[in-house]
Amino acid sequence: MSDLLRAPAEIKYAEELDWLESVDDNPKPFAWRLSPKMLRLFILGSERADGLDREISQKWFGDRTIVERAIVTLASDRGLLLIGDPGTGKSWLAELLAAAISRNSTLVVQGTAGTTEDHIKYSWNVSMVIAKGQSRESMIPSPIMTAMEAGSIGRFEELTRSTSDVQDALISILSEKYISVPELDSDGIVFAKPGFSVIATANSRDRGVNDLSSALKRRFNFVRIPVVTNKKSEAEIVRFRTEELLRRHQIELDVPPTLLDVLLRSFGDLRAAAASAGSDDEKLESALSTAEQIGVLEDAVLHSNFFGERALTARTLASSLVGSLARREPEDLAILNKYLHGVVEPRSKDEGGDWPEFLDGGRDAIASLS
Repeated sequence: MSDLLRAPAEIKYAEELDWLESVDDNPKPFAWRLSPKMLRLFILGSERADGLDREISQKWFGDRTIVERAIVTLASDRGLLLIGDPGTGKSWLAELLAAAISRNSTLVVQGTAGTTEDHIKYSWNVSMVIAKGQSRESMIPSPIMTAMEAGSIGRFEELTRSTSDVQDALISILSEKYISVPELDSDGIVFAKPGFSVIATANSRDRGVNDLSSALKRRFNFVRIPVVTNKKSEAEIVRFRTEELLRRHQIELDVPPTLLDVLLRSFGDLRAAAASAGSDDEKLESALSTAEQIGVLEDAVLHSNFFGERALTARTLASSLVGSLARREPEDLAILNKYLHGVVEPRSKDEGGDWPEFLDGGRDAIASLS
């Protein structure tokens, strides 16, 4: 696993999955590798009351009812659509579900304006077609078709980014559970095996880009992933991801809890300001998601490790925050400057701690970008 830039969940957590599978004596739907109970435990982590001989780490932080509803949906004959704002963990939850159910989370179609029917059905190896003609051997199955033949979970990222023609092609797959290949005289239908399902994700901010048809909506069970608003939960997510980052880069660098609190409160302040803004020009272009918060901290940690004193400081954190969130000039810089003067400056006088250094670092970063 060390030679992979980013190992999929089934490889990253292979030891846990193997162990859970060995002790799992609960009923399993279809050819699932784990039962629904063990699947939930794999994603949300174990507790002492579970009575296991080893601890299972928590991998997704959110309401357990969301995970349970997603699992129940996949045990039915309907597809699962995870919908929510950017950075709410939709794709990560989809990957964990596919990894635990099928031990393969890589059967993924990425929805874009350039996604075609071939990406969700099949295409052809042109050289083999010229040499031997059209056959199952010369056909290139899509990730969705591969999942159908294996009775596994297929994933469709950013469904609303794909065009209506592509979405319509998915309707027949979800309803009929087969793909017709008219180019073949025999063996021209690929049927889905039990256990096949599709997990799709959609960004709620993409509403109006390519809205789902009512027919496609009926084939999916919608599970909405809310933005994390609980400070404790968000702190756990950021801490979890940061520890993963440090392990991956083999960095020994401490992230003081006080600086994590500065980051959390800063994003909370900026979200509140965005919610009360009268127009888009008064809002940061950033969605201020938990994922972006992790990105700010990651940038600061790497900068401190490579160019600092191998210790995270409030100044470096402020510089990372400004550099990551200032995407429009001069609008975003003006918003961040207003935040520093209106919120951080009074707080640095009242509370002290890391806030004065955070204020100075933010001012210097804005000055360098102006």
